[in-house]
Amino acid sequence: MKVDFVKPDLATSAALVVGVAAGGALSASASRLDDATRGALKRSMKHARFDGESGKVLSILAPHGVRAGRIVLAGLGRPKNFDALAASRLGGVVVAHLQNSGERRAAVIVEPPKHSPLDRTTAAAHVAHGARLRGYRFDKYRTKRRKADQPSLGRFTVMCPEPGKARVAHAPLDALADGVFLTRDLVSEPANVLTPPVYANEIRKLTNDGLDVEVLDGERLADMGMGAIIGVAAGSQHDAHLAVVRWNGAGRDGSEAPVAIVGKGVTFDTGGISIKPSSGMEDMKWDMGGSGVVVGLMRTLARRKARLNAVGVVGLVENMPSGTAQRPGDVVRSYSGQTIEILNTDAEGRLVLADALWYVQERFKPRAMIDLATLTGAIIVSLGKYQAGMFCNDRRLSKRLVAAGQAVAEPVWPMPMDDHYDTLIKSDIADMKNIGGRGGGSVTAAKFLERFVNGVPWAHLDIAGVTWTGESSPLVPKGGTGFGVRLLDHLIAAHYEGK
Repeated sequence: MKVDFVKPDLATSAALVVGVAAGGALSASASRLDDATRGALKRSMKHARFDGESGKVLSILAPHGVRAGRIVLAGLGRPKNFDALAASRLGGVVVAHLQNSGERRAAVIVEPPKHSPLDRTTAAAHVAHGARLRGYRFDKYRTKRRKADQPSLGRFTVMCPEPGKARVAHAPLDALADGVFLTRDLVSEPANVLTPPVYANEIRKLTNDGLDVEVLDGERLADMGMGAIIGVAAGSQHDAHLAVVRWNGAGRDGSEAPVAIVGKGVTFDTGGISIKPSSGMEDMKWDMGGSGVVVGLMRTLARRKARLNAVGVVGLVENMPSGTAQRPGDVVRSYSGQTIEILNTDAEGRLVLADALWYVQERFKPRAMIDLATLTGAIIVSLGKYQAGMFCNDRRLSKRLVAAGQAVAEPVWPMPMDDHYDTLIKSDIADMKNIGGRGGGSVTAAKFLERFVNGVPWAHLDIAGVTWTGESSPLVPKGGTGFGVRLLDHLIAAHYEGK
C-alpha cells in the first residue's frame, strides 16, 4: 500500500475520511460535507448511534453531490487525548475498515480537534504511520486466493495544509515501519526456510543500510569457549551463529559507549531431549522473536540516521533432539567461565543469552544493555498476551521503558527481582542450574540471566506473550507483531540520542 501526502480536496473520488470528536463534534471538513449533503452525515450518526468515540468508524454511501463513492466518519475521541498514538491508531483503524472493502484509494483529511496536543503536520505524519503499520501483510507463500479475500486498498492519501512538511515529519516514522516489517517478516518465516545459517545471511544484508555486520560461526564460537550456546545447537544439523550488528551514528570511530540490544534467536524449538508436546509446537518457529526485534531495530536506527552508537547481538540456534543433543544432567561451561547444570533442555533461550550478554559487555562496554526473548511460558500465565514482562536492575531504565511502552502501545510490566529467587537456581554440582522449579519460572529465568550481567544498567524483556497474535488491533494485523521495535526506538530517541 502506497502512502502519500496532498493538500485537502473534498472533490476527491477516493473514499473520503473525515473526523468526528467525542460527543459528535464534526471537524471543519465534515461540517462542510454535512452542509453539502443537507445534513446526511448528522442523520447517519444519529441513527447509527455514532458519537466520535476513538477507534470507531461509520461508513456511509456518499449522497448526491459528493464525488467520492463513500464517506467514512472516523472517531477522534476526546480532543485532549488526540495525541501521536491516537493519530496512528486512527490511520490503522481506517485501513482495517477499508482494506478489503473494494475501495482502491482512501483520502483522510487530517484535522486535530481543538485542544489536541498535535498540530496538523505531526498528526498527518502519525496517521500515515498507523496506516502503514496496519496495512502490513505476509503473503509470501500464498499461491491462490479468492478475489474477495485480496486487499483492494492500494493507496492511502493523507490530506493536510503542508504536505511537504508532513513528508519530512513522516520520514523517521517510515524508517520505523520498515524496521517493524523486517521483524514481522522474520518472525513469520517457517523454520525450514529460516535456519540459523540462512538467518545469518539475511542479517548480513543489513550492510546495505550502512550497518557493520560480523557473523561468528560455530567453529569460532567453540574456539572462544561459548559452551552454553554451542550446547543448545548440539542436536541440530545447523551450527550455532552469533551475529553482531553495529551502528556508529555518534561518530564512525565508535569511541562513544554504545547502547546494546541482545536477542534470542532460536529458529525452531522442539525442546530438545526435554521435548515439547506436539500440540502448538508449530508456533515455535517464532521462538526467534527477540532476535527479530534486534534486527528490525538496527535497520530502523540506520535508516533514520539515529545519533548514537548502538550494537545489536543475536544468538542463532536450532534446538533439536538427536543422538548428539545435550541431555538433562549435562554440565556446560559458559563463555563467562561459569558452569551450568542442564536440568531441562527446553530452558535453552537463557543459555543462548548467557553467552551473548557476557560477550557484549566484555567487547563493547555498553552504557546500557537490553535483551529480548520469547523466554518463558510462565510470563504468559502472569501477564497474558498484552504486556511484556520487564526485569531490570536499574530504576531509571525501568521507568524509561515503562514510559516508552505506554507512549507506543507496547506496554511492559515491572516484575520482581528479589534475591530469594536466586537461591532457586543453585546447583549441587555446578555454579547454577538452568531451571528453578515450577513456581516463578519467568523470575528465575531472569535471575539466571542476571548472573551474566556485570553491573551495567540492564533490562530483560520476556516477550513470549506478545510476539505473535491471533487477533488484529489498530496497529497490528494477525501474525507477527514486531513488538519491541517501536518501544526501543522510542526509548532511544527520548533518552540516548545526542546525549
